[in-house]
Amino acid sequence: MTHQPPSQQPFFSAVVVDALQPGTQSSMVAGKYPTRLRVIWLGRNRVPGIEAGVELRLNGMVTQVDGLPAMFNPRYEILSRQEHL
Repeated sequence: MTHQPPSQQPFFSAVVVDALQPGTQSSMVAGKYPTRLRVIWLGRNRVPGIEAGVELRLNGMVTQVDGLPAMFNPRYEILSRQEHL
């Protein structure tokens, strides 16, 4: 996750890893299974519920930023969270 200093325009960024194995059902287009996706929410310093270990469903248009597939301001649904002992 990335946070911007207060002097710059706020954005919240995270890299999401696709945990599904090839051959399983996925929402990715054309049967491609990228292993990483950068997700960027503009104008925010934090997105409630988004933290390491959270399983998400994302909906948005994919583009490329610095050679990595990326989504800006996607709709998201939290599917599950890791339990901390």
